Amino acid sequence: MAEDPQRNFRSIYYEKVGFRGVEEKKSLEILLKDDPLDVEKLCTFSQRFPLPSLYRIHVWKVLLGILPPHAESHLLVMKYRDEQYHDVLHALQVMRYIHEDSPKVEIFLRMYQLETEKLPRQTDITYLEPEDEDFFAIAKAMYEMVKNEVDSYWLIKCFVNQFSHKYGDSLPHLPKSLEYYLSLEDSRLLNHLKSCGAMSKLPYGLWFRKCFAGCLPDSSLQRVWDKLISGSCKILVFVAMEILLSYKIMLLGMSKAESITQFLENMPQENTDAIVSKAVDLWHKHCGTPMHTI
Repeated sequence: MAEDPQRNFRSIYYEKVGFRGVEEKKSLEILLKDDPLDVEKLCTFSQRFPLPSLYRIHVWKVLLGILPPHAESHLLVMKYRDEQYHDVLHALQVMRYIHEDSPKVEIFLRMYQLETEKLPRQTDITYLEPEDEDFFAIAKAMYEMVKNEVDSYWLIKCFVNQFSHKYGDSLPHLPKSLEYYLSLEDSRLLNHLKSCGAMSKLPYGLWFRKCFAGCLPDSSLQRVWDKLISGSCKILVFVAMEILLSYKIMLLGMSKAESITQFLENMPQENTDAIVSKAVDLWHKHCGTPMHTI
């Protein structure tokens, strides 16, 4: 991707000597000193750059509405969040839906079901609806990233709610978007996938409904979720496309849709950071790059 002419000399210099992101980190620190926080600027920053791991969870909380823009309220709000978490947890224990040895992800699902008035009558999890399986995948990935159970639950709950309410109508159209952009980038690969019937059998549920949870390792998944949480559902399309482009040679050597699907569902994990970086470049190329935040 071409160098942004607006970027200052120090930022370019730091990248050349191997300290990429130094200026971006400083810019984010300046944004986080604002009171109230400018949510729109934080969204724009997250769209342009990967969030530093030191600040990622805090920014996610703000963008998902878990924390308010006014910094002086953060401690009090998180105290209320903690109390609500333990109230719901206690209610489920009393109703015997969960026990001391219940897996955390199962507890999160039951809490979410109770709060959304979708708690089933049976206390044992014997069958999961497709949306519950999606929740499980996202919850497991988020808990691995965050570890703190209260923070994890609120991030999972607000992430799932945002994705459902904000992007629910767009979700069915993402496979067509993938086909369109792949036709622009590599028509030969697209034609091959179509000819063997693979386009309709790609792992769209894993990629789009689960937001790559269970597909990408945490370090790569976090960078995708930075863009998703800050307002771009289309990043999922470009990550999917870059996966296809990165494994083009292998996919062209496969003639059965089932083989292609199986490979993509169990893709190698060693080069996923590079795949995400190239996907972000493609996303900026086709959809534009947000302007500087400060």
